Amino acid sequence: MSKPLLGAPRFTLLAITILAAIGTHLAHVPIWLAPLLGILVAARVLLRRRRPGKPPAWLRLLLAVGLLIAIILDYGTVFGRDSGSAFGCGLLALKLLETETPRDARVALGFSAFVLMSALLFDQGLLFTLLVCAVLVLLLATLNRLEPAPLPDARPLRASLALGLRLIVLALPLALASFVLVPRLASPLWGAPNAGSQARTGLSETMAPGQFTDLMSDDSPAFRIAFEGRAPPPSAQYFRTLVLSDFDGTTWTRARAGIQHDVAPVRDTQVPWIDYTITLEPTQQRWLPALDTPITAPRDAFLTTDEVLVASQLVTHLREYRVRSRLAPAGAARLARNQRERLLRLPPGVGSRARQLAASWRHESTDDAELVQRALAMFHSSFTYTLSPPLLGRDSIDEFLFDTRSGFCEHYASAFVFLMRAAGIPARVVTGYQGGWWSDAGRYLLVRQSDAHAWAEIWRDGRGWLRIDPTAAVAPGRIEQGASQVNDAANWAQADWLRSLRNHIDIVNRWWTQGVVRFDAMRQRAVLSEFGLADRVGGNLLLMLAGVFSLMLMLGAWWAMREPPPERGDALDRLWWRLRRQLVRAEIELAASDGPLTLQQRVRACDADLAQSMQPLVRDYAQLRYAMSVPPAAAVETLRRQTLAWSRRHLRRRIVQARLRKISRLIKTGRYRRDSP
Repeated sequence: MSKPLLGAPRFTLLAITILAAIGTHLAHVPIWLAPLLGILVAARVLLRRRRPGKPPAWLRLLLAVGLLIAIILDYGTVFGRDSGSAFGCGLLALKLLETETPRDARVALGFSAFVLMSALLFDQGLLFTLLVCAVLVLLLATLNRLEPAPLPDARPLRASLALGLRLIVLALPLALASFVLVPRLASPLWGAPNAGSQARTGLSETMAPGQFTDLMSDDSPAFRIAFEGRAPPPSAQYFRTLVLSDFDGTTWTRARAGIQHDVAPVRDTQVPWIDYTITLEPTQQRWLPALDTPITAPRDAFLTTDEVLVASQLVTHLREYRVRSRLAPAGAARLARNQRERLLRLPPGVGSRARQLAASWRHESTDDAELVQRALAMFHSSFTYTLSPPLLGRDSIDEFLFDTRSGFCEHYASAFVFLMRAAGIPARVVTGYQGGWWSDAGRYLLVRQSDAHAWAEIWRDGRGWLRIDPTAAVAPGRIEQGASQVNDAANWAQADWLRSLRNHIDIVNRWWTQGVVRFDAMRQRAVLSEFGLADRVGGNLLLMLAGVFSLMLMLGAWWAMREPPPERGDALDRLWWRLRRQLVRAEIELAASDGPLTLQQRVRACDADLAQSMQPLVRDYAQLRYAMSVPPAAAVETLRRQTLAWSRRHLRRRIVQARLRKISRLIKTGRYRRDSP
């Protein structure tokens, strides 16, 4: 006996579900894979409508081998999170080529659930999790559509979607119990090969003219900071990430020798300090931003001699760390000779006019402080801040200082450090972030990639490194009001409402991150300790989870075996009971034993016009209920739509008026009679 084949509507729904599951991986699969899989699935649907049947076995085998070779050529391996998920998406699309029967479709849906789950290995944010849940509802609805029914194609899809949503909601208590009681792992499951193969985000180890432009237009979150006590003012919200000391005439780079692995001593100073906690988004880098300047290093990180925090491993997932920073410069001894020479070094043949200008300032100034003020005054008087400056040529310093005179933070920091070195003052460039958005509800500071900033540091004997921000002399609003007020102001003004909405949504994202994504073994122990279960080992937790499972199964069995309410029945009975309930709410007296004709007579006694309008509904119901043994599903659905439209047109106003009268009686007498059909 031949197996039943999938009809075209159900096969199309299956293809849409598979594409939705693959779509959750679009952010990280190769750019060539997604369109190819979309074309493959669409071609399969169109060709099957013309000629049902599987493609030849040799073609399916050839496509599978080609997919494997392409993945290996792109990733270098088929093992690991990135390559494995891309390979799984390809195999899921190929599975549709051999799907013909309901059994094949169920297998494909099971594979789709696995591919959907693997998308959470890349992103566990609230919005993405809700997207995965929406696709899961579609998957469950498709599975429901595969069940046999008298007229499966006549069932509305929204009924199957509603069933899928109800199943998700019913599973939430069990999911919550599993989330709390399943022993937490010490490290993520996806700490496997290819964990760091994604493109890096955030600041880089170099800085050249125009390099910050793309970063300043990136509105994605970089990190969030929760302060212990009052947050520092915006003018002090400088988050140090990298120090760039070497300059080749165009690009500033981080010093390689003698700095990266040297641990800076923590100085015993009386300057004020602040403790805070940073939650850093994945960057695929080792640099840990910290409020300028850190004096302690978190666990699995160290503090370099240029006061930069460096993690022991790449930040491949959300990382939370606690830091202490000082809020004022600390006294320091004289700078070592070799360091002073390095921090005064300038490339030959670059910035001749800038060197002459710095030499004249040195000759005319009485001390370093006056020289610094001359440079800042020059920037303030004749320079402009813009994210779209003219392109600079080979001698970027002279062209910026004497020709274009417009740019943003990296231009000003680079030119200022060059001028200081030319005047004999040791100086360096610092890159990081400045400012952010403060959430009163969440009590944290949100710093986005668009808050990236560059500033300068100069050395003063006896005082140490002093932060100088030349951008503040040109655009004070960038420091006091944030990047959104000056970075491409025309575009920001058009999107103020959108940015405000995203900032407030981030509060919910933070709660989700703290309560769900960051729910590790330590936080699990803290939650269980509230119930006296902090000392439970993994085996006992699993026994408790089994007990919760058993209790929920018993509750589910009781619910399934209980006697249904009298108004329950087939679709036609439920339709009729809903109509009776609407009439009672409209204050039309009915009896439980009233048949269709008697009901219409009672309605006519109250309102002849209303009874006349509902006569076709009563006639069609009586025909479907009493003139045939099994009413057609299509006819029942038609009557349901007609009844719904009639109720909206004729009963809605009567029901509202009846409710208002009952509320009035309640106010007068204190009694409110509940309706019952």
